[in-house]
Amino acid sequence: MSKNYRMPLIGDPAPAFTATTTQGEINFPADYEGKWVILFSHPADFTPVCTTEFMTFASMMDEFKALNTELVGISVDSLYAHIAWLRAIQNLEWNGMKGVEVTFPLIEDITMNVAKKYGMIQPEQSTTQAVRAVFVIDPAGKVRAILYYPLTTGRNFDEIKRIIVALQKADKDACATPANWQPGDDVIVPTAGSCGVAKERMESTDANQYCLDWYLCFRKEKKA
Repeated sequence: MSKNYRMPLIGDPAPAFTATTTQGEINFPADYEGKWVILFSHPADFTPVCTTEFMTFASMMDEFKALNTELVGISVDSLYAHIAWLRAIQNLEWNGMKGVEVTFPLIEDITMNVAKKYGMIQPEQSTTQAVRAVFVIDPAGKVRAILYYPLTTGRNFDEIKRIIVALQKADKDACATPANWQPGDDVIVPTAGSCGVAKERMESTDANQYCLDWYLCFRKEKKA
């Protein structure tokens, strides 16, 4: 990877770009202001793992839209290869999905400009294909989560959705989510910032809150 590029980190502004896609030109992330975005890369069109991933993402579009979240895909293939592949996907049936139409944008990135900006080209895996990267970007255009998968491993889309839900929960209620958290599970309240607050929490009689220790306190949530 060129030394002129640095992979964005969590909390960084999402690197900006203009690109041609299967849904027309986009200016990223400006066109998505006020929305959450999942920007994800795949190695190549007409490849088996990628095909199952695109079928899955497309079948979940309504679920993500309900979370104010848009999908944007990218690979280093041409626009015409993208169009041919997405049309071919509509003729496939797999895992209960049939006739799936991919309507979210798929970026043409033959020059690898976007892939390099996001650290999606990793030479030890491939110098001509992007790895399976996932960037979760918030409504303010900031990177909030990053996932990377090798070429051989398909992504867990339920987990990607869970990350969006957990981030939105944390932002809305100023909390954190514990291991394996699911909507409706109890959440973690911010760690006490002083001895006084820690003492108060450990002695609290609040029925909606409980502590395992001064630094690990939970707030009860109603099950979804």
